[in-house]
Amino acid sequence: MTTARNDAIRVGIPFRTRIEWLAGAAKSGKIEYYYRAVRDAGGEPVPISLALDPTALGRLADSLDAMVLPGSPADVDPARYGEARQAKTAPVDEARERTDWALLDHALSTGKPVLAICYGNQLLNVYRGGSLIQDIPSEPAAAGTFLAHSAEQGDYPEHPVHLAAGSRLASLAGSAQARVNSSHHQAIRTPGRGLRITARAPDGVIEGVEWDADSNWIVGVQWHPERMAGDAFAAALFRALVAQSRHAQVRR
Repeated sequence: MTTARNDAIRVGIPFRTRIEWLAGAAKSGKIEYYYRAVRDAGGEPVPISLALDPTALGRLADSLDAMVLPGSPADVDPARYGEARQAKTAPVDEARERTDWALLDHALSTGKPVLAICYGNQLLNVYRGGSLIQDIPSEPAAAGTFLAHSAEQGDYPEHPVHLAAGSRLASLAGSAQARVNSSHHQAIRTPGRGLRITARAPDGVIEGVEWDADSNWIVGVQWHPERMAGDAFAAALFRALVAQSRHAQVRR
């Protein structure tokens, strides 16, 4: 067993897409929100290339204490959950999927914490054998039923979420309700193995899941806490990731 280190918690964050990775940091502004949120929580963000071979990615993962799986304009390949691609499903980013998949393999085998956000939350669910709603507005019951979960342009819409009693999210929010931003057209349909639903929007859309075991701190949220500057709940999520990483160091 190793002892906790005195240096900063290293939080690995993959680039959102292969295109943004190829463009470099100068044109990847949205990833900076994640870096800033991790720094504000006392961690050290570690960018993860989407072009690493399995050996290099494994070495980098070994050096990390936690992972944040960020959002993406891509959608998870529906073939991974046994469905054909629908018309409004965005193109797949194979490099991003492959990278996240390997990081989740590592995190679950080593007990390292994971905060999965938006696309990252959806991929986490598919990784565990769950399925997705490919386009919320296209659902048969969508007319007049679902909230606005995304906007074509401008600021993200906001809506309340109900947080499950006894969940990590409810504990961090200090309440059974929270208000969050929203920028997604897909969502979890069937939760994956070991994932407990811990947040829902008023229309029933699943907004958060958690690994239902104390052995791993794994939380997935459909909203974007990295873009909620000044929000206590959002900040608490990233602080919890860093704090749990220190606990996990002691256990390993």
